[in-house]
Amino acid sequence: METSTDRILGNRLQLMQPADGYRAAIDPVLLAAAVPAKAGERVLDLGCGVGTAGLCLLARVPGISLTGLDLQPTLIALATRNAAANGLSGSTFFQCGDLLCFKDGNFDHVLVNPPYLAREKASISPNPVKALANVEGNAKLVDWVACAINAAKPGGSVTFIHRADREEELRAAMSVGLGDLRLVRFLPRIDAAPKRIILTGRKGAAPGCEASAPWVLHGADGSFTPQTEAILRDAAALNLAPLA
Repeated sequence: METSTDRILGNRLQLMQPADGYRAAIDPVLLAAAVPAKAGERVLDLGCGVGTAGLCLLARVPGISLTGLDLQPTLIALATRNAAANGLSGSTFFQCGDLLCFKDGNFDHVLVNPPYLAREKASISPNPVKALANVEGNAKLVDWVACAINAAKPGGSVTFIHRADREEELRAAMSVGLGDLRLVRFLPRIDAAPKRIILTGRKGAAPGCEASAPWVLHGADGSFTPQTEAILRDAAALNLAPLA
């Protein structure tokens, strides 16, 4: 597989990824910024790809123990190489596996950037890496959510990023086993409809969902807003309403 090497998070991370097909954009960086992790905690990056989200979190919160799971062995190999290239091998373990068979649990936090498109509604790419990354396979959204909840310990957090048009479906799935849900909707610009959402919840907490103010990604000139720039370049946290 031909690869390219890019730098993200204000040059804090070197990231090797496929030259063609699925390539990390801002979604995994935003996802990592929303995870309320602390040093000493165990984190699972479910559907980790080349490790982007988990490594971004580890760059922001040194001292966490990161496990990554993905179905594609070529991506797991790249994730392992990315961890080594950034001096993070000692804090990471990337494994190839099917989430439908994943049984490990007791994670303090689980973060998930799943395929966004339901197979029956998708135009499937001929590139197999991109197809698996973008379109649901045997595991549907409810399966991704169930695996994440099962992997979290009582009181642990589960955080998803997804398309805004699947908010209702995601909220319904996460409400089974998670409470204290916190939602933020991302707008491409101030006068646009949301395209992405991040939803986080805590295992075993009381039911309920609270939405933060919409997050505007770009200003009128097309550049990132200062609050977005702080996450993408300065590794700032995305502070949702706090998990009590």
